[in-house]
Amino acid sequence: MNHSNKEGKLSAEKEEGRPLDKENIPQPNTHPTQSGARVSQGLRGVRKAAKEHQGMKFTALLHHLTVELLRESFYALKRKAAPGADGRSWQEYVTGLEDRLVDLHSRVHRGAYRATPSRRVYIPKADGRQRPLGVAALEDKMVQQAVVTILQAIYEEDFQGFSYGFRPGRNQHQALDALSYALERKSVNYVLDADIRGFFDTISHAWMLKFVQHRVADRRILRLIQKGLKAGVMEEGQGSGTEMGTPQGAVISPLLANIYLHYVFDLWVQAWRKKRAQGTVIVVRYADDIVLGFQDQAEADRFLEDFRGRLGKFGLELHSDKTRRIEFGREAQANRKKRGEGKPETFDFLGFTHVSGKNRKGYFTVKRRTIAKRLRGKLRDLKQQLQRRRHDPVASTGEGLRSVVQGYFNYHAVPGNLDRLSTFRVRLTRLWHTQLRHRSQRHHWSWARMGNLAARWLPVPRVLHPWPTERFAATHPS
Repeated sequence: MNHSNKEGKLSAEKEEGRPLDKENIPQPNTHPTQSGARVSQGLRGVRKAAKEHQGMKFTALLHHLTVELLRESFYALKRKAAPGADGRSWQEYVTGLEDRLVDLHSRVHRGAYRATPSRRVYIPKADGRQRPLGVAALEDKMVQQAVVTILQAIYEEDFQGFSYGFRPGRNQHQALDALSYALERKSVNYVLDADIRGFFDTISHAWMLKFVQHRVADRRILRLIQKGLKAGVMEEGQGSGTEMGTPQGAVISPLLANIYLHYVFDLWVQAWRKKRAQGTVIVVRYADDIVLGFQDQAEADRFLEDFRGRLGKFGLELHSDKTRRIEFGREAQANRKKRGEGKPETFDFLGFTHVSGKNRKGYFTVKRRTIAKRLRGKLRDLKQQLQRRRHDPVASTGEGLRSVVQGYFNYHAVPGNLDRLSTFRVRLTRLWHTQLRHRSQRHHWSWARMGNLAARWLPVPRVLHPWPTERFAATHPS
């Protein structure tokens, strides 16, 4: 087809596919958006105009950044989030909130608002490396969230259907469904798993502003975006400015990334497959994670070469070690067998390893398994937390584990993945058993007793998601 789809205590997992709850307070003259947030009548008008006039530039947007919108942005923030470089917590700011909101609103509209450098923190990745994140100051988060709400009214009418990342009403499982549906129903024989090297760190500020200016001509909104991009980071008391990139962890970063790739990739790939493609080409993008499917190997290779050139024009490049073109699809296994080759290669996308396989009736299907190294990484993290809580009451530890495991299953419990989740549960039970045995010599923790404990506190995996073809067909009846 030519378009596939238009820790002290153990804490609950922020599972990979679930958006954070938004604690917005109701305001008059507002209506809920698709994501659950609320938007003013004025922004509904902006969205209507953006839909009806695709080339329109919006010259007056800042007046939509009201005290009410700042209030909603404040209540949408996580209350227990770590403070930024300003040291302000949510609980501290809520005291005298209305006066603070009026003051912030005044500074934004007078041009006196200044963004604070983000506080640099590092979180461990599944492969043992450290991912740098920027923790913005509280008021910067509020202003960024307000700007995001305004810009979404425009860009949600522009973004392509195959773009799923960080958009209202869209999530990772929808992207996974779209990919599986396309691979199983369309003539795809090769998959291109594309990885852009250091995408968030190499975004060009100059190109970013040019892209935004295609739709936004309000200089005050553009200055707010610039202030966020130029604020820089604070690390070990030393501040440094930024000339490129957008901090991972910043409220506005996902939207800016989507805008950047909308112009660099989405519009370009649409034109490419209409003008240059001879066979089937499918596309699914979640932020900077991109998977494409092709009918012909030569076309896949030609696209890859063109894609490298396209990215180079905007200061980006593909990661040579992580970008792969593999044989994958309904004919892959038979073709490789004829050539005396092994099973088709697999690829990873949004937490799952995708495998060419067959269902019970012998028809081609895409099997999905939790990525093995991520499963091991999760168990390593839980082992460390259990060591820290070795002497806590068993019931307290059990409650924490139940919350974490259920959150993990909520994302990963897709059809065909229960064996791997059962393995996860068994290994976690062993880890917990080891910690309980080490904490006291007086109590004997037999396996029978441990089994009862696991049965009480650790959820048993069961399928929590429908088959991708069923859910995708239900949400895309056409």
